[in-house]
Amino acid sequence: MNLLQLLLYIHIGSVILTIGPFFVLIPLVKKLRAAESQAQKAYLETFWFTVRLTKHAGHVLVISGILLVIVGSWSWTTSWIVLPLILLLSSIFFLARAFSPILRKFGESDYDRGSLAQKLTRSIWIYIIIMMAVLWFMVTKPVLW
Repeated sequence: MNLLQLLLYIHIGSVILTIGPFFVLIPLVKKLRAAESQAQKAYLETFWFTVRLTKHAGHVLVISGILLVIVGSWSWTTSWIVLPLILLLSSIFFLARAFSPILRKFGESDYDRGSLAQKLTRSIWIYIIIMMAVLWFMVTKPVLW
């Protein structure tokens, strides 16, 4: 296995860890709506873990992607590299603002559980759509310019 293959393997593994766990959270939100205090705490800990895991996998994703461009024969100005980078940068800001504030509100005494669960569901789907768009660019490699 050469360096390029190893980096590609790491890159693909980090993609799986960046997107995959959020599909598990969709049914978890439904359970969170009706959960008692102890179960709610466990579900929220699962959310926090998933957000942290995704964040760190995203770091590996970006670093391995940068190394792939350096080691590979691609240019930084290639459309299928530039556009996913823009989407990934926007997903970093989205990830930071979409989940942590909502999850913190579950700890407050006066919160609307249904409204917060709905916001979590919407944030999960937005994040999944952003990351699937990035994945589409990486797999299809469209030449737009």
